[in-house]
Amino acid sequence: MSPRDLMGAALRGLTANKLRSLLTVLGVSIGVGAVIVLVAVGNGSGKAVQSRLEAMGTNLLTVSTTGGGGGFLRGQAGPANQQYSLTLDDAAALADKRLAPDVASVAPVMTSSGTATNGDTSYTVNQVIGTTPEYLPATNTPVQLGQSFTQADVDASRRVILLGQTAATELFTRPAAAVGQTIKLGAVDFTVLGVLASKDSTGFNDPNATAIVPITTLRATQAGYGALSQIVVQAAATDRVDTAQAEVTQLLTARHQVPATETSPFRITNSAQILQTSQDTAATFTALLATVAAISLVVGGIGVTNIMLVTVTERTREIGIRKALGARRRTILGQFLIEATLLSLIGGGVGVGVALIVTRFQLAGVQPVLVPSSIGLALGVSAAVGLFFGSMPAHRAAGLRPIDALRHE
Repeated sequence: MSPRDLMGAALRGLTANKLRSLLTVLGVSIGVGAVIVLVAVGNGSGKAVQSRLEAMGTNLLTVSTTGGGGGFLRGQAGPANQQYSLTLDDAAALADKRLAPDVASVAPVMTSSGTATNGDTSYTVNQVIGTTPEYLPATNTPVQLGQSFTQADVDASRRVILLGQTAATELFTRPAAAVGQTIKLGAVDFTVLGVLASKDSTGFNDPNATAIVPITTLRATQAGYGALSQIVVQAAATDRVDTAQAEVTQLLTARHQVPATETSPFRITNSAQILQTSQDTAATFTALLATVAAISLVVGGIGVTNIMLVTVTERTREIGIRKALGARRRTILGQFLIEATLLSLIGGGVGVGVALIVTRFQLAGVQPVLVPSSIGLALGVSAAVGLFFGSMPAHRAAGLRPIDALRHE
């Protein structure tokens, strides 16, 4: 038989029992669709985390301490006595181009919390950040409405404040209405200079439920004169982050006279390293999802085997007649292999179509991002599944002796 005749015979065999063929196609399509969708979900999750980290800047260093300082609770007052606590003098030294030439900008950070009130409306701000104007561009925190505070505001300890989107909405209903108004933070009046642009959440905490004030104002009104929570350092360029990190470590170690025999009490978080770690984690997560989805493809393949075995059993007499009339073993083998492969390919095509539709919508809060290679791989695997799982029934059909096949009831 010619390839065309084999294909026609295979199609007639598939349409002889439409319901059985449909169920087999459905099983394969679920497997293929699951592979594509889960890989897209894993890829989309990784892309979302990556974009959030890149938005913060890949040349950012965050310096904190493990030596007893660096933490702040509202109401704490008095100087920090710990030897390794971060200070404003440390921040000033890091900003010195002679001491740290690869550092572009430095922003000292203190954190507190408090209840903000606007008339009868109150809102608990869990993170009140005291810092300098350099903090906003370094951490990619732009002001959407109004304006930022200046170094002059820091020097004069002016009571001005920037509200996050959530805080502004809770206090004024409309963020635009907050600009220029006066609110109380604790018992102190603050003038709202601006509202920060909205940020995507990267965890359980809402990054928009925050407020930023000049660090001198926070020290004078909220948190006292304790140690810094952290120092945000921006490297001069992405390729100079490691050099800047080394300069920061060396400078702080020298300033605080850390003995060479001791482990450094300063924790320096490199955003580029975090980004790389997140990418590696996302890749592992995607591979895990793909592996889980591939199991459903194997299940679909087992379904192909079962269906083809039933088909061979039902068509045993037909096979006997064809062999008695001179049909060769390879002809019978080819027909059943084509049938199994067609079932898998049709199921694969349906699975791809469904996956293309499903990935247009968010799943579990994640916008799936299609990986083109996963589509080709899923289709290729579905064809391989048809060949592999259909080979046993096909060989069984091709190996039947004509006399035994004709006797079959």
